Formats: sequence, structure tokens, C-alpha cells
Amino acid sequence: MNLSAIIHRSNSEFCYALDKDRVAVTIKTGKEVDHVFIIHEDPFINQLRRKPDWFGKRSEMQKYMELDRYILWRIVISPPYKRLQYYFEIQSGNESYMLYESKLVTPDRIRETSRQYFKFPWLNPSDIITPPEWVQNTIWYQIMPDRFARGSNFKNDGKFKEWADMISPHWKDLYGGNLKGITEKLPYLKKLGIGGIYMTPIFYSPSNHKYDTIDYRCIDPDFGTEDDMKELVQQAHQCGIRIMIDAVFNHCGADFFAWQDVRKNGNNSPYYDWFFINSDDFRNDSYSTEDGRFFSFSFWAGMPKMNTNHPEVIRYFTNLCSYWAKEWDIDGIRFDVGDEISHTFVRELHRKLKTIKSDIFLLGEIWNDSLGWVTTKEYDSVMNYPFCGCVNDFFANEQLNTKELMYMLNYCHSIYPEQVTKVLFNFLDTHDTQRAIDNCKNEDVLLQKLTFLLTMPGTPCIYYATEIAMHGKETMYNRQCMPWSKIENGDYEDMIGKVSQIISLRNKYSELSDNDVRFVIHEDSPRLIDYIRSEKIHVCLNAGGHPCAVEPTGKVLYSNLYKNNILNTDGILICENC
Repeated sequence: MNLSAIIHRSNSEFCYALDKDRVAVTIKTGKEVDHVFIIHEDPFINQLRRKPDWFGKRSEMQKYMELDRYILWRIVISPPYKRLQYYFEIQSGNESYMLYESKLVTPDRIRETSRQYFKFPWLNPSDIITPPEWVQNTIWYQIMPDRFARGSNFKNDGKFKEWADMISPHWKDLYGGNLKGITEKLPYLKKLGIGGIYMTPIFYSPSNHKYDTIDYRCIDPDFGTEDDMKELVQQAHQCGIRIMIDAVFNHCGADFFAWQDVRKNGNNSPYYDWFFINSDDFRNDSYSTEDGRFFSFSFWAGMPKMNTNHPEVIRYFTNLCSYWAKEWDIDGIRFDVGDEISHTFVRELHRKLKTIKSDIFLLGEIWNDSLGWVTTKEYDSVMNYPFCGCVNDFFANEQLNTKELMYMLNYCHSIYPEQVTKVLFNFLDTHDTQRAIDNCKNEDVLLQKLTFLLTMPGTPCIYYATEIAMHGKETMYNRQCMPWSKIENGDYEDMIGKVSQIISLRNKYSELSDNDVRFVIHEDSPRLIDYIRSEKIHVCLNAGGHPCAVEPTGKVLYSNLYKNNILNTDGILICENC
């Protein structure tokens, strides 16, 4: 038995409360293990029964998920007295080991030394991770306001480029998209099947992307007014669409009032400690902060880093978010560079906002394993970049097989509690990556990737214009203007129609929002992606180099390049009732 592969830790992703009555327990072992049992009971059961030693019930755990080198075993236990103490018995052939918190031993050595059991102390309701339920049933649509749509109130004062003119683009180019434009396109988004809009920053800033904020209290005049924002939220809600805005609290723009005061008054400024200043000559005009004179986002001097540990900074931004929730009735906030903001700040913000609007969605932009931010009442979810990476890697690299895709995906799902996995923010592309179509050899492959996105656990997000297969490899080109004249002329009718069909299935079948995914591996067709969702929806995607024989297991819900039980290369088949 591979003893080094056996891993468990209580009060972690391996042991957590599902709800007020149930605890989920998982253990990781090598693939050679045949059986795992958990011995569990209340930690004080021996005192209740007047026994000298603690004892427990023996329950067999089930294989839950397969990774590249491991098996995850799982059981859900309902402790009647809200407490749980336990240890494991692990069997492989004739070998058997007992795993305690303090040691891993063979049965004959159990009584040689004292034993430290694993323990889940108490099911405290206020500690249970409870993301808003509506999120798992929401399909998001990411919008960069400057590039999405000009509203009927648009007036060109000479600083905006012609719409859709991407010849020799520049970082400072402005196109005049605004909040009114988004409001007027709500019917398009509703018809597409969108349930939530995530907007990149909308506050006053000198750039087109607005990630260098000057004034967090003022909507950028290029985008409109506070009344325009309130109208957008109100109209969106009437369409059944939620609104999430982008909060850039890790850093500010160079013209933010507090930073300007610090530059003027140095350490005499009341805002001096709002930033991380390390040198008296911090005012020099070098664009880089590699010299360490002060800390900034990605070494850009124009984006000084905020000290989110400081009580006044915490109060300032918490009051801002409270205002947005109360006065604008927004449904979510996405936190830019969410892993560099202090845990102290996010915990306080979470506490305050949930008292104002209990189902507000708090999303952190974190590109890696983010367990520490979602299990401590901070973010409800994070942007699932590992998911994006595993999907794009599989479709770009034809040497990878479906089993490897399953391993990568299972890893993404194994590192978080079940309720967090349901609301992980999944996507294929964003304003920070190349567009999804540029990883694909054709639009049929893009449809396969969108199908995968929309039929996996998590809350899926489509970057604006991905539904028309817009190209854009480099950063400036992945932010092109939405080509409304061509859309309204019907140039993209076929692609939009296919994407809408797949979206409609996600909206119709609640099973696609659950976490239950069972892959079927075909050794003779190693790139046939075949999986069943909650025993009701069967999805087949042929990402291989030859056609595959695939029989529908029930009613065909959607098909592409499928005929006479043959799923062609780049084909899709979705069926109901497996």
C-alpha cells in the first residue's frame, strides 16, 4: 500500500459541514486501495455509555472521484448530537491500516501508544458555507462597457473612435459604449438566455478598462450617471437578469484623492498609511516600482497598492459597497486581484454586506487554489481559472485523452466544499485572456467547449461576443467592439442560434446545476468526451480525429454533426433520460 498517498485533515476540504445537519468526510488514497471504512461517533459516547474507551460505528466509504494518482473516498454523516469523532480503516489486499490524526498504524499496533482521533467539534450554523442559491442557476455574461453598446443618449464630443474601428488599436482608445447601451440591449441578452451581467469597472478613471480608479463614488461620465446605473439594475431585474459590478480595492489610480494627498504632503498626509510607502523619494516619476519605493499592482506606479489592513481603508470601501447594495440594489461584487486584499477586510465586508442583502454574491478574482478565501466567510466563490485552463489545454492538445481531462476536472472539483463547487465561476475566456475561438480550429470546436462549460457544475460565464465567435488573441484585440450592425443584419444568426439552444438546456434542466458528473471512458475512442449528469442528461463530444459510433440513450435535446448513430469529428450529442 502506498502510505504516502493517504491524506486527510479535519476541518478542511476533507471534512466540512454541508448544512446544519450533515458533515461530508473525504479521504485521499492511492489507487491500489480496495476499501475504506470510517469509525465514527460522538466524541463523548463512551462517557454517556460509561465505557472506559471511546468506540464508534463502522461505515464503508464510497469511491467518490478519481484523480491522476489518487482516489477520493467520501461519506456524508448526520451526527445526531452535532459533534463527530472518527478514524479510518484502509484495506488493500491483505494489508490493513488505521489512520488517526496522530499516526497511521497496522491493527496489531493500535494499543501501543495513545491515539489522537480526528474531530469535527460542532455544527455551528453560522459557520456553514452558504453561497446564494440563485447563483448556481445563473448564466453570466461579461461586458466591458466601453466596447459593448452605445446607448441612444450617446454624443460624440470628438474623443471617441468610430465604432468597431480596430485598425492600429491603442491602450487609450475610447469607443463610447455606456450603461444606457447595456440597458437597451437587455432584450438581446434575455433572448440569448442570460441570467446575470458581470460588468468590468464602471467608476471614474482615465483608461478604457477603468481598473485604475480615480473616484469610487462617481460613475465614469463616459458611461453615464448614477441614475443610468439604477435604471440598468431596475430594467435588468424586470428581465430576470442579475447585475454584478467590479470592485478594484487592491489598488487605485494615480489621481485617487488619497494618493494625491500623500504625494503632496508626504508622511504628514492623513492618508499616508492607506498605502505601502517604503522610501522618502517615493514621488519620483518612474513608471515602474521595481525599486520598491512603494508597492503597486504589477510594478505599475500608476496603480499604487491600497493597504486593506488599515481600519480607515476597510471602513471607506465597506461603506462604498454598502451604498451600492442599498441604493443600487446590485446582486454581486467581483473583487479584482482578490487574493492580495487582506482577509481581515474581506471578512468584515462579507459580514456587513450580508446583513444588508443576505443573498448578495461576493466573487474573488483568484487564479489558483483559493480554499482559504471561501471557507472562512469571505468570498462566496472565485473565478475558476483552473477549469478554464484544463478545458483549453484539452481542446488545444490532441495528445491528451478524455481520462486526462477527467483527472484535471476532478481536481478542480475536489479542492472545494460541495456547495462552493456549485457556484465556482467557470468561463472559457475573459478580458485578460485570448478569446475562446482562438484556441479552436473551427466554430464547431467552440460549440463543444461552450457545451462543456454549460453542462458542468459551477456558474458559467460567457465573455461578450463569444456567442458570435469573435476573435482576439492579444489583449487589445480581445476587447473589440460588439458588431451590432452585423448582428442585426443576421450575419451571426446561425452561431447565436446554436449557442442559445445550448444555453436553453442549462436553463431548463436543473440537473445541470448539480455536482454529479460521471464520465464514461472509451479506450477505443480516447478523445470521445462522454459523461452523464445526475443520471438524466447524457453528453457526448467527439474531440477525436475520427467519427465515433454513439447511440442516443433517450430523447435528443441537441445535436451537431450527428447522423445515423455516428458522431462526426467536432460533433455534439446531448440526450435526456440515460
